[in-house]
Amino acid sequence: MQYRYIGKTGLRVTPICLGTMSFGSWSDEKESYKIMDKAVDFGINFFDTAELYPIPPKAEYAGETEHIIGKWLKGKKRENLIIASKVAGAANGWFVPPIRNGMTAIDSFHIKTAIEGSLKRLGTDYIDLYQMHWPDTVVPIEESLKAFDELVKEGKVRYLGTSNDTAYGLTKANETSKRLGIARFESIQNNFSLNNPRFLDELANVCRKENISLLPYSPIAGGVLSGKYNGEFLPSVARFSDYLKSSNSRIKAQGTRFVNEKTLAATAKYMELAKKLEISPVTLAVAYSKQFDFVASTIIGARTASQLDESFAAIDMHLSEETMKEIQDIQSDIMYPMG
Repeated sequence: MQYRYIGKTGLRVTPICLGTMSFGSWSDEKESYKIMDKAVDFGINFFDTAELYPIPPKAEYAGETEHIIGKWLKGKKRENLIIASKVAGAANGWFVPPIRNGMTAIDSFHIKTAIEGSLKRLGTDYIDLYQMHWPDTVVPIEESLKAFDELVKEGKVRYLGTSNDTAYGLTKANETSKRLGIARFESIQNNFSLNNPRFLDELANVCRKENISLLPYSPIAGGVLSGKYNGEFLPSVARFSDYLKSSNSRIKAQGTRFVNEKTLAATAKYMELAKKLEISPVTLAVAYSKQFDFVASTIIGARTASQLDESFAAIDMHLSEETMKEIQDIQSDIMYPMG
């Protein structure tokens, strides 16, 4: 197993991280245990969760994912695992989280409330990597970072990270931490895949220059890069099949972002490339997302334990220069299929 470090931290992680956002919704407790057991048996030491999970976000079961992980962790050697979680982003962002009465913010009160809840549900004294789920456009980053830094000083959190942030946001936060002499964001968790290579435009340069690690999520573009949406009909059990039928305009727009004419055309080309390489298109997609020097660990997910195999097949895979050139040609031919 080739381990990597997150940013400038002592967090030594496997190049694939187990995402858990299905635990408690699409995956029941029994199946969630199977998924975690299989990941550990394979050698995976890095799990990612959030106080908001599972998805789709609902008030009645927010936090259930952490609760399931916490029950599974009992009897396990806690020090063998790197556990990451997140405080829900601000209600002034892209949607209003169905927790804390829809009043979330990245301020001292909400950060401290969130960490206590996560620690209790996870049944642990500390979280290895604590992340801001998405930025707050109202609360000054100075206030947010000071509150996060207090958690580090208290020993409740080892290191900090951000998510769904921009090049400006990450740079502003990083420079603020330097100026104040406090703990910084060591990682950024953003959407990055064959169908969404936008991270390469600006954020990759920030990560390289400042030694901040990307933790890509959705490396198979929410399942789109598996090819299951390229058939004549939408798959019956699939997230974006439900989203595209939703009466909620925001949810439907998200479905259209992932499943549209350009994403399906690009996916068809990646399926052809994977066939030539004699690997699964899922394996190709995961291998691509972990290919870059600024990536510490790629976050994969599954509804069932059996779905992990194709992702795990990429763990030691390094794509050749020729394959990367073919990928770049596809990305030049069909630019930014997810917008």
